[in-house]
Amino acid sequence: HAKIRLISGHRFNTSDLNMLTKLFDQQRKIGRFSGNVIQNDKIKHLQNIINDFKLEVKIAIPNSEFVDGTFEERMGIFRDSNDDVVAFSGTSNVTFDTENRNFESIDVYTSWDDKSRVDTKINNFENLWTNKTKYVEVYDLLFAERKNLLKYSAEWAVDLN
Repeated sequence: HAKIRLISGHRFNTSDLNMLTKLFDQQRKIGRFSGNVIQNDKIKHLQNIINDFKLEVKIAIPNSEFVDGTFEERMGIFRDSNDDVVAFSGTSNVTFDTENRNFESIDVYTSWDDKSRVDTKINNFENLWTNKTKYVEVYDLLFAERKNLLKYSAEWAVDLN
């Protein structure tokens, strides 16, 4: 019974946020979101995951003068049927072009080689998920959207095409 729990920052592309809000809102209102509405296969797969209550999304928003910007932590935890766990933090994004010069790294830990680090990652995620992390408030996606807690970049909000 796989389940995905995702915590995101509060800045979205307008079209992405509109689609996510629509998918989650429909799932809660009628339990199923009509497949006829969506043409894109990737979005249909996401729709099925949401309809089956296998995806939960929360939004993390910094709430202190000590934290500037947005929540951008990248972390994942995978657990199999044998209770073996793989945890990671970071990303493997490397971008070197005229606009960006980004180099990022990823750390991966397994429960069979480094249980204490995996346990730390799990505890950190659970604390964040249950809104027990300092300097960050965590909200359900639809609540954050309805309370206008989500932000749009001026570039994202204006379609110049």
